[in-house]
Amino acid sequence: MTTTEPTLQQVAPVPASTLGPAEQVLHPKKETGHASWPITVILLICSLTVLVPLYFAIAMSLKSAEQAASGSGFSLPSPLHFDNFSTAWKLVNFPVAFGYSLFITVVAVAGQLLLSSIAAFAIARNMDHRLFRFAFVYLLAAMFIPFPVIALPQIKFTALFGLDNPGGVAILHILFGLSFNVLLYTAFIRSIPPELEESARLDGCSTWKVFWKVVFPLLAPMNATVGIFAFLASWNDYMMPALITSNPAQQTLPVVQQLFQTQLSTNYNVAFASYLMAMLPSLIGYLIAQRWVMSGVMRGAIK
Repeated sequence: MTTTEPTLQQVAPVPASTLGPAEQVLHPKKETGHASWPITVILLICSLTVLVPLYFAIAMSLKSAEQAASGSGFSLPSPLHFDNFSTAWKLVNFPVAFGYSLFITVVAVAGQLLLSSIAAFAIARNMDHRLFRFAFVYLLAAMFIPFPVIALPQIKFTALFGLDNPGGVAILHILFGLSFNVLLYTAFIRSIPPELEESARLDGCSTWKVFWKVVFPLLAPMNATVGIFAFLASWNDYMMPALITSNPAQQTLPVVQQLFQTQLSTNYNVAFASYLMAMLPSLIGYLIAQRWVMSGVMRGAIK
């Protein structure tokens, strides 16, 4: 006696209402996405708050001095004056200021990634010890100290130890970003299964090798998030280089633009060309790493 098995076409689909919770996971219900018009309108308005000033800056940077002084800022430039960028390049000594800004930013980003991740790894894996819990709370408490309270002490401190230069500014950027970065890294590292580290230790890895070979490669999303935040904060910072750096020839782009503001204020087109050149690296960096920023923040906050 032979039996026939039903084919795939003969099996009738089971209604989702008759499935249990475990079966509903195996047979998920298809959902159709619908656009939320109120949210779309809000996002459009928020995007205009960024795109409109950006268009204004680009239009002003491509106008002549007469058009920038007499015409509307939103009118299209005709003809285009690309020589404004070369004028701004020479006026603010752009290559030198760009070099100092790049040096501070690179050192600050690398230092924050290394120091914050190492400190967070030590805290996350030793949270049951009182000393490490105290260190974590101590770092978080530093986030609530206003900057004006420590502005004068840090000026005297850097001058006393000979750090009133771009190197001292980079070190201060690393220290000031330590609290927030450790908070993000600690939450992310605690979500990594300790079994991965235990298996590496069984293979003979030390704590240092466990961090570099196992943990640090898994921190790629959080490294991207911390890196882009550190890059934007260091590149766009005006207050700390202006307070710390004693030599005007070693100032960064934001400070140099402020120093030459009296010359640039009479030529709005040259001023906006200088602003665009200083803003271009941060825009490129954010566009490249933007997909990792929110994912890293959400994973670190939820886990």
